[in-house]
Amino acid sequence: MKNNPNIPPAEPSAQPFVLHQGGGGLCCKSCGRQDRQLNTYDWLADIPGNASECDLVEVQFKNTRKGYYRNSNHIPLEKGDIVAVESTPGHDIGVVTLTGRLVPLQIKKANLKSEADIKRIYRKAKPIDMEKYNEAKAREHNTMIRSRQIAKELNLQMKIGDVEYQGDGNKAIFYYIADERVDFRQLIKVLAEVFRVRIEMKQIGARQEAGRIGGIGPCGRELCCATWMTSFVSVATAAARYQDIALNPQKLAGQCAKLKCCLNYEVDAYVEAQKRLPSREIPLETKDGTFYFFKADILSNQVTYSSDKEVLANAVTINGRRAFQIINMNKRGEKPDSLLESTTRTEERRPADLLEQDELTRFDRSKKGKGKKKKKAQAEGNNQPASATRTQQAPKAAAKPATPKQGGQPKQNDRTKPATPQQAKAQTPRQPRKTKKPQTDTPAGNKPQNKPDAPAQA
Repeated sequence: MKNNPNIPPAEPSAQPFVLHQGGGGLCCKSCGRQDRQLNTYDWLADIPGNASECDLVEVQFKNTRKGYYRNSNHIPLEKGDIVAVESTPGHDIGVVTLTGRLVPLQIKKANLKSEADIKRIYRKAKPIDMEKYNEAKAREHNTMIRSRQIAKELNLQMKIGDVEYQGDGNKAIFYYIADERVDFRQLIKVLAEVFRVRIEMKQIGARQEAGRIGGIGPCGRELCCATWMTSFVSVATAAARYQDIALNPQKLAGQCAKLKCCLNYEVDAYVEAQKRLPSREIPLETKDGTFYFFKADILSNQVTYSSDKEVLANAVTINGRRAFQIINMNKRGEKPDSLLESTTRTEERRPADLLEQDELTRFDRSKKGKGKKKKKAQAEGNNQPASATRTQQAPKAAAKPATPKQGGQPKQNDRTKPATPQQAKAQTPRQPRKTKKPQTDTPAGNKPQNKPDAPAQA
């Protein structure tokens, strides 16, 4: 691609864009690979000279394994670079995930006390190193299946969950799960003879295995142990009791068959909220009788009391402040009339629906009301006696003037003119219709006589 002669070349000493008041250059190196819980946000990445402040580098390997190495050769490294690091024996291949001043803080968090544990970085990975690395990774699944068969033949009570080969293929790490102590010395000898590599065994827990496999929890989200959790704290059933959760093993257990880690998330909030509630052992004395604790809504600070110790009867729900008031009154020898503060019941206000005016059925409600009124009026008219209806119809027919049809009445200035046959036909009055006499109940054997009604007089 040729350079444009109209654009002057950049000066070699030109500095990148610097933020106002010395904030540093703009960069997008703060975020890493976003590999679940292994990702570390480097909030010092845009500070000038951050990478050269410290020669320590954080390197990530397969699954949740990380290591810290010293960049003794001062190789320019950034996040995402694939490097070859020192290992025993040979070398390993990993990805740089953190550089600069935050690495010592991560080492302190990982409890690496001795600097002898920190090895060095050899070089950036070459194409030959990547070929060996890909060949070693391709053998991992078959090695895991074969190792499970060998462990079963040796009658060992263990489960091999994963296998990880070193970058040069000279070493393999077997991750296993076991409830009890396992003597796998014979297993190591057999595995070394079969696979011709150095064998290392690492025991992991059920939660670590669930995090490696992954899955979807009952909340509909991905498992916490597979996304962001790095340290697993023991969970006890007391956490469920503090939160008033039913002790159902099927609902409290996660995919690892252990208690769910999320039971510890809100325990502190429930413990603080319970301090604002009275003791469950203290009954409340009133003039109506004695009420005993039945249940409590901890977060909303509501307590339900029952007049019976065993069964819910005459249940009354009050807040914690009112319960403490009654307890103090009982200590002074006083008894309130009832558990509620006031006997006057206030009507519950219906919440205003702001979207009600936009409902499609808002017009149907008025139509339904009008239809009911019409039907009611028709029913009342049908219930009137027949004589009344006839007397009402006769005056109406008599008072009704003859209305012309489409032609209408002739104008006053047209009376002198001779009327055409069409106008004469239009001027003739309309004869009233004959109405049938409603049938009345007659005794058995007498046939009703149908007589035509006399035409109403105009």
